[in-house]
Amino acid sequence: MKLVNFNFLTLIVCICAINAHAQMKALNTAATGMASQEVTVSTISNNIANVNTTAFKKDRAEHEDLLYQTFREPGSRSSASTQYNVGLQIGTGSKVSAVRKEFSQGLPQMTNNPFDLMINGEGFFGIVLPNNELLYTRDGSFNVNAQGVIVSRQGYSLYPGFTVPTNTTSVRISESGTVDAYASGQVEPVNLGTIPVFNFTNPVGLKSAGGNLYRVTESSGAPQQLVATEGNAGGIMQGALEASNVNVMNEMTSLIKAQRAYEMNSKVMGVADQMLQTVNNIK
Repeated sequence: MKLVNFNFLTLIVCICAINAHAQMKALNTAATGMASQEVTVSTISNNIANVNTTAFKKDRAEHEDLLYQTFREPGSRSSASTQYNVGLQIGTGSKVSAVRKEFSQGLPQMTNNPFDLMINGEGFFGIVLPNNELLYTRDGSFNVNAQGVIVSRQGYSLYPGFTVPTNTTSVRISESGTVDAYASGQVEPVNLGTIPVFNFTNPVGLKSAGGNLYRVTESSGAPQQLVATEGNAGGIMQGALEASNVNVMNEMTSLIKAQRAYEMNSKVMGVADQMLQTVNNIK
């Protein structure tokens, strides 16, 4: 009788250990889901925060499943002459594999400021930093500084460098990027140069540097300097700015979905914890 009780107790302990291990896996799996949705919510919040940022490109969090624990391979032997038609694998959760920048074009906003520029199509403006590093932007909010140089809001020069003469009355920038300055008393304009447009083989590989600027990476490929409207380079619109491509309604829908997914993962953790507590209370 004592032997029977001992064997029964041993069986109970083994079952409890197996169940406890399964519940711990459920806790870990749900935790990965919560971490993934937290990144999604952070990405959406950044999109919404930049809904009025000139030429801002929204981000999209991309998820992938983690490794699987395989207990039985599909097609493994179930007997000497038969095979299992379906395997037995248990997933271990999810993770955010990438946050992708979406470079769809925003709507034009007319400003009538001659130094506000928009690329209508693909491409980027070149921006020269004080250390001569060349960065790239879709934000065409330019103006002239005290020296007459066309610069961005941060004071960085528009590549390759344009200086407007002091007696200039108006500046015309063509769709192909030609910059002409008109002075009082002169019939013919003074050509200041041509604004190039830069394209990349993989623009989503660019690194965001803040301030609406992007840096080149090995993933983006080398910049291709093009003339606006030629090839796959977009044309330049004078007196207009590109709006953000964030759609608030779409972002709110995505936010609700991420919130619900986060809540469901938290409930899974709660249920797993209750089941684990039940196993621990078995006597």
